[in-house]
Amino acid sequence: MAYETLPLSTAAPVLSWAGHDLSSEETRMAKNVASLPFVFKHVALMPDVHLGKGALVGSVIATQDAIIPAAVGVDIGCGMAAIQTPFRGEQLEGKLKRIRQEIEAAIPVGFEANKEGDRTVTNWQGWQGFKDLHPGVKRLETKAVQQMGSLGGGNHFIELCLDTEGQVWLMLHSGSRHIGNQLAQCHISTAKELQKLAAQKLPDPDLAYFVTGTPEFAAYWHDLQWAQQYARYNREVMMARFKRIVEQHLAGGKPTKPLLTVNCHHNYAEKEVHFGESVYVTRKGAVRAQESDYGIIPGSMGAKSYIVKGKGNAHSFCSCSHGAGRLMSRSKAKREFTLEDLIAQTEGIECRKDAQVIDEIPAAYKPIETVMANQGDLVEIVATLKQVLCVKG
Repeated sequence: MAYETLPLSTAAPVLSWAGHDLSSEETRMAKNVASLPFVFKHVALMPDVHLGKGALVGSVIATQDAIIPAAVGVDIGCGMAAIQTPFRGEQLEGKLKRIRQEIEAAIPVGFEANKEGDRTVTNWQGWQGFKDLHPGVKRLETKAVQQMGSLGGGNHFIELCLDTEGQVWLMLHSGSRHIGNQLAQCHISTAKELQKLAAQKLPDPDLAYFVTGTPEFAAYWHDLQWAQQYARYNREVMMARFKRIVEQHLAGGKPTKPLLTVNCHHNYAEKEVHFGESVYVTRKGAVRAQESDYGIIPGSMGAKSYIVKGKGNAHSFCSCSHGAGRLMSRSKAKREFTLEDLIAQTEGIECRKDAQVIDEIPAAYKPIETVMANQGDLVEIVATLKQVLCVKG
């Protein structure tokens, strides 16, 4: 599907790959962002677009001379990592439960953190710059070290998957943990205070922004880059532990070389060149999809996931969706579905099946096949995966 231009009377057009009409609330959110004077060219909405805070999740916002901290969000650098292994699906027979138990023992989930120091973590070069972060997070260095290599909660997950050829893939979804959240909160608060002082009228207080050339912009951009690096490395640490566990069961502990490695953010901002101009690109629930980029688009924990290669579509600012996108809120999912529904919808998958994860039930998400059909001009599918094991945050 190609995009459609939404009929909105805004300074910047809104191009949508959603393939359906937005709700009135989603439309209002899109209009709010597109009415900001520093938005460059247009706002691009991905096929999995849904309500967020300030800006829609699944939106790509290119800006000149300004950035909106709440549009990047509080899970700075959240994203996906995947590796294609040389293993075959039949090698997993009878081993899934034990593998899941070992993953849960090696990688803390939810609010948990690592109890022992890991040299891979303590040797990360990013710690040298911790002293230069926002004063509001200075007390959190020990916690940030302990949480490096931990999954977090919500929709974060670790999955063992098979592709259509029966090849084994390792995949996980996580971000910058508590430290990224706190950095975001500090800077969002500063942006809102500045907006109040300037007595500027905004369509939504969550669209408070920083202007280039100011100390506040420089401080936020510095901390944003640090948190994005933390998030990427966090995924690398977890993936290395995950890989070692699988190798222990399938290769007698012998290290193996991945056939393909992908690690991509989907909540972040970078400076990029589009339409011949250098701009700040905020991808709030979107993956970069330049021609040379590999990306990961997961479904829910009972659906397919996709490894993709970007087509470099200029109108999407070289972006694609970051997943299936929620169809209903967590609270609504808990009201609508039962534990029996969860068990039925995750049949054949080695995973938790308890009331605490009902909000992650597959039916709470949009059908991933529809999402993929709506972005044929953004990405090509490299591999189609189906999970056989899932560890939820």
